[in-house]
Amino acid sequence: MLKIPKKVLDRWPTTVKPLVAVAVSHKTKDVSEADTVTLVKDMLAEVFGYDKYNELTSEQQIRGTFCDLAVKIDGKIRVLIEVKAAAIALNETHLRQAINYGAHEGIEWIVLTNALEWRLYRIKFGQPIEYELVSSFCVADVNLKNEEDQRRLFLLCREGITSDAMGLYHQHISVLNKFTVAQVVLGEPVVAVVRRELRRLFPELKIESEAIVELLNNEILKREVLDGEKVKDAQLRIRKAQSKSAKDQASRQSVREAQAVPEA
Repeated sequence: MLKIPKKVLDRWPTTVKPLVAVAVSHKTKDVSEADTVTLVKDMLAEVFGYDKYNELTSEQQIRGTFCDLAVKIDGKIRVLIEVKAAAIALNETHLRQAINYGAHEGIEWIVLTNALEWRLYRIKFGQPIEYELVSSFCVADVNLKNEEDQRRLFLLCREGITSDAMGLYHQHISVLNKFTVAQVVLGEPVVAVVRRELRRLFPELKIESEAIVELLNNEILKREVLDGEKVKDAQLRIRKAQSKSAKDQASRQSVREAQAVPEA
């Protein structure tokens, strides 16, 4: 899904552990938020690969106040980073503050961190403004040999930002999740396959598609994957994909028909 450059993988073994030790020390000593911001800048530079002096700024003003850090690449702000002191547990209040920052600046990606916990959010611009958690991890628990942990780290890397790793990862988890899969299972093609297989195994029984759908809805699938906003998002995503697939198929058919017409 995400191809991580070798230079990134080679960078982590010598940088993650020493900075994690500093972060743990900061938490134990209950250091100030300002000191944590300094540590986070070091981590962004050494672990995540940013130019500390040219790509990280703490001077990004938003509605009369300043966010803690911003990642600016080629003159464009790509990520806003809200930092809390290492000893402070991240909470919804901190998140709302960071989301407000991003919403007012039109910046899609927000990171909330206390140097140990890292959370990546994506803002969904609309009325009202919404947001979703895309990835989270505790850097002290990261296993650098684990592929999923590697992906989580890479999402925040400079190399990841310039290759749109955040967007690709978000797209992946938006499709490969229990809500989307549940809607696919409830769809006519899958229900038809289940009905055909049941009729093959039990030819003496009369089995209708409606009965299978009712069983899936009421007894097999959990209620959480059948109701709610995430279900609506999954249904919308599937409708868009079906529409695109139908248009692509029609376009291919038109090309085939045009190629089949003999020349006069």
